Amino acid sequence: MWNAIALVSASPVPTLSNPLVWHRLQFAFTIVYHYLFPQLTMGLALLIVVMKGLALRPGGEVYARAARFWVRIFGLNFGIGVVTGLPMEFQFGTNWARFSQLTGGVIGQTLALEGMFAFFLESSFLAMLVWGEKKLGPKKHFAAAVALFVGSWLSGVFITTTNAFMQHPVGYTRGPEGVFALADFWTYLLNPWALAQYAHNQMASLVTAAFVVTAVGAFWLLRDVHLEQARLNVKVGTIAGLVASLVVAFPTGDIQAKLVARHQPAALAAMEGRFESGPRAEIHLIGQPNVAERRLDNPIGVPAVLSFLAFGTFNADVKGLNDIPESEWPTSVELLYYAFHVMVGLGTLFIGLMALANVLRWRGWLERSRWLLWMLMLAFPFPYIANTAGWMTAELGRQPWLVYGLLRTADGASPTVHAGSTVFTLIGFAGLYFVLGLAFLFLLGREVLHGPDGHDASEVPHA
Repeated sequence: MWNAIALVSASPVPTLSNPLVWHRLQFAFTIVYHYLFPQLTMGLALLIVVMKGLALRPGGEVYARAARFWVRIFGLNFGIGVVTGLPMEFQFGTNWARFSQLTGGVIGQTLALEGMFAFFLESSFLAMLVWGEKKLGPKKHFAAAVALFVGSWLSGVFITTTNAFMQHPVGYTRGPEGVFALADFWTYLLNPWALAQYAHNQMASLVTAAFVVTAVGAFWLLRDVHLEQARLNVKVGTIAGLVASLVVAFPTGDIQAKLVARHQPAALAAMEGRFESGPRAEIHLIGQPNVAERRLDNPIGVPAVLSFLAFGTFNADVKGLNDIPESEWPTSVELLYYAFHVMVGLGTLFIGLMALANVLRWRGWLERSRWLLWMLMLAFPFPYIANTAGWMTAELGRQPWLVYGLLRTADGASPTVHAGSTVFTLIGFAGLYFVLGLAFLFLLGREVLHGPDGHDASEVPHA
């Protein structure tokens, strides 16, 4: 449910008494917190299928043990994800009633499908995976894992399609009062933006899962416990992490960037801090956008690369913000610029780290390279940061529109909900989510410390 109405950025009237500021801040907080959990479960669902499939081979019990452990971790994430996802559904009616009224005839289709098919499929087969292994047997239990994976990734299809309509609306008609209606379901579902965004997002979720799996394996190796399972986790995690990190960058990230260049030129210009138009546009590795003076301070760039990445030729003309009406600029150019560069920078580091880990593992040196094990263990938060920055890039780039080019964010909020009510509920969400986060970290830490088969004192080194 990450089709954010708007992540944090300046409102048309940036005062704390403006309800729109708090509507956006509340949705930003709840969506960012919620998506910490689905991004792991979606990637983990695929890795569990791989482990369960390998467990069907002769001598595959080691993979079965690994799958059992990660199913428990999946269950913890799924439970917190459900709890934190429900408030966002209510916010469509409480905070964004006008948006829901106008677009419900379109986005309600995929949101309903997500709830009816993907969510129920995912939750039903999760119960079978957690408690039904002995009764189902290996092959049926593997089939349950596949069904869990299908449900998890179907959920991604429907939600990404909803968000893609907000980024690049297709397959709709509008009535005389501006109400959207679905004209062609398949055009809506097969929106080119949705296909590219879905592939990019799912590979990013696999990066998160791979780094988490690798981090747990590295932790066990550093403690010299559960060694067989530790080696398996590091092997599966580093291979999946390298493949997913590469695919996130190319082709999925490349396709997504070209769509932004074609359909959201203001977003592309802001992402690169580009104010002047012209050919052979350079890509900026670093710099600080100075919106007041309309320039990028202290830039370090590579000439012509942005033109090539955006349009496939080094001589392509890339429009700058100066040639776009300021009313159509993203409402927080600076935040968009930094979110994009954090995402790209971390993604590049992921490729390098996973490539190095695979080389050393292939040469048999990884377990002796404790410095690298420490890096792999401590790196797991960074895919969460990269995913958050990626979604901030997508949502901030869409501003100031809720439905790009058709419905402005300021016109979609609930007109009768005042700032005080939204602040009160935001404080309540923050307190509740803090408690949930502590409980989640405690349960997760206990599972990791106990290992794949529960606590075994014989494997814990003595002080």
